[in-house]
Amino acid sequence: MNLARKPDSKSGSAHVLLIDDDQDLLRLLSMRLQACGFRVSTATSAEEGLVRIAVEPPQLVLSDIRLPGKDGLALFDEIRSTRPTLPVILLTAHGTIPDAVQAMSRGVFGYLTKPFDSKILLAKIQQALQLSPVSAGQETGNGEVWRQGIVFRNSRMAELLEEARVVATSDASVLIRGESGTGKEVLARAIHRASLRAKAPFVAINCGAIPEQLLESELFGHVRGAFTGAASAHVGLFQAADGGTLFLDEIGDMPLALQVKLMRVLQDRAVRPVGATRAEPVDVRVLSATHRDLEAAMADGQFREDLYYRLDVVTLTLPPLDERREDIPLLAAYFVQQLEKKYGKGITGIAPEALEALASAAWPGNVRQLFNVVEQSCALATTPLINLTLVQRALRGPAMEALSYAEAKLRFERNYLVQLLKLTDGSVADAARIADRNRTEFYRLLQKHELSPDMFRSLPGNTGVAEQ
Repeated sequence: MNLARKPDSKSGSAHVLLIDDDQDLLRLLSMRLQACGFRVSTATSAEEGLVRIAVEPPQLVLSDIRLPGKDGLALFDEIRSTRPTLPVILLTAHGTIPDAVQAMSRGVFGYLTKPFDSKILLAKIQQALQLSPVSAGQETGNGEVWRQGIVFRNSRMAELLEEARVVATSDASVLIRGESGTGKEVLARAIHRASLRAKAPFVAINCGAIPEQLLESELFGHVRGAFTGAASAHVGLFQAADGGTLFLDEIGDMPLALQVKLMRVLQDRAVRPVGATRAEPVDVRVLSATHRDLEAAMADGQFREDLYYRLDVVTLTLPPLDERREDIPLLAAYFVQQLEKKYGKGITGIAPEALEALASAAWPGNVRQLFNVVEQSCALATTPLINLTLVQRALRGPAMEALSYAEAKLRFERNYLVQLLKLTDGSVADAARIADRNRTEFYRLLQKHELSPDMFRSLPGNTGVAEQ
């Protein structure tokens, strides 16, 4: 097997994950791909592969179908449910070709029959990398300016940003879901900056913060004399955003009467201001966001089904801060850096015990609450390092301990361990202490999930925090 041909510049140094329980084939493939300029990670089971994907997402997965435990098809299904843009190529023996064909119909990028031709394998890998989105850590056409202010290490955030960058290049409507404070408007602004409309206006409005009688005028404008007090004409936000992007925050709180008018604007691409006799054309991309369950709202007759499908062409869901705890130190440090300029106190960072308190606290208010806690701590700080007392005060009570393993649901056990090892940079002693487990028991848990502490040490850092 000779894979001597070098990958082209677009796929060179791409990260490929190989999964196969045949150690000899794994070693051979790994050597050949590395010789071609690829960066290669390996796993001998689907479970280990999923861990490696969680630790450092590759740009391509190459997996055998027949694996111990969870097979390659089940592996693909799990990858597909969490990382739909990650291409997967399956290696199959003749007896499993029907399975591979079935997988192709479900979205597998391709499959190769063993023994395979090395040139065909390399061509298939090149094709997959050419069509797959650029990963969150790579340069895009306009650099990384588009996601400025978004700092993360969490793999779900990396995948989310990758999907956001892809959808930004289209004009598709995007519905951003997530709890309050997760950074929905920050993500919407990032999508706008990555789009072809970046030089045009970005206009945002909170649909739940304005009374119904004023919201219609704010969105669509009004003519002079349209109602009592309308002494002059008013340009609505749709017209103000012409050529650019309109972000409708908390769209689930929009009154039904206005939902009807919004639907007509989206259909006709024209706005009729209140009191006007004719509509005016507008060219606006609509992004919307909500923390509400719109499906339940539709069932209760509180949200129009036709509007829902018009807005929800693509859904992006921001994870709560509790599910991306490894990002808390990065976020806190980023906020300190920003706030130091505001307060000018020479604050250089956060004391280790204070940082641990932040990392293990509950965050019902998500990133917005974290920013508030860091700002309050900066405002009251009298030393270069923010200490534990200031953080505890800002948290309005003693710092909460990290969840113990017994409190974590079994199906999230692996992700919980991954987050702990990321948080501690692979330190088993620190991770075991936070999880409230002795080291012997913690090592058994790591072995159960095929986790190696070495996988979490010296990981390439991501720069790029969803703000408040």
